[in-house]
Amino acid sequence: MNAKTHLTSEGLHKIINIKASLNLGISENLKLYFTNIIPVDRPLVKTTDIPDPNWIVGFVSGEGCFDINLKKSKEHRTGQQVILRFSIKQHERDKYLMKLISKYLRCGNIYPSYTSGYRCCSLTVIKYSDNTNLIIPFLEKYPVLGVKQNDFLAWCKVAKIMNDGSHLTNEGLNLIKTIKSGMNRERSKK
Repeated sequence: MNAKTHLTSEGLHKIINIKASLNLGISENLKLYFTNIIPVDRPLVKTTDIPDPNWIVGFVSGEGCFDINLKKSKEHRTGQQVILRFSIKQHERDKYLMKLISKYLRCGNIYPSYTSGYRCCSLTVIKYSDNTNLIIPFLEKYPVLGVKQNDFLAWCKVAKIMNDGSHLTNEGLNLIKTIKSGMNRERSKK
């Protein structure tokens, strides 16, 4: 782009080829306009260990999600079960990497998922004890950067409410709903 070659047809095509090799690749709409796409070879990372805990935090900051799921339940006094979920999503080609992170964190399962039609894999932790005994202490020691830190702190508040047993009361559940309404995409709607 510095050389202004992106302003030529050939230069633009080179950029599209690079884009095709990145995480989610090229959208179906873009494929209609660029029919001869040749993704640039992308070397596979074949590491056998995590080089630094902050490396994982980078994935969490970029692609992690702290979620609170409220599920209808006849077994709970409030009629709802509170589930904390931590996940990191990557393109399916990075499944080995997700397994490596799961092994390092000593928890989580890898699930196939789809994002806007792209095949992905998700490292997901829903076990309450894994989230409170492994994920939270890890991310307190190695803090998440950026706006995602706000979601982590809110998620930790809900974990504390659950630890105290207050989520089993209507007041506690309402507090959790209020916290949840200020997280992730909901925060940007306010």
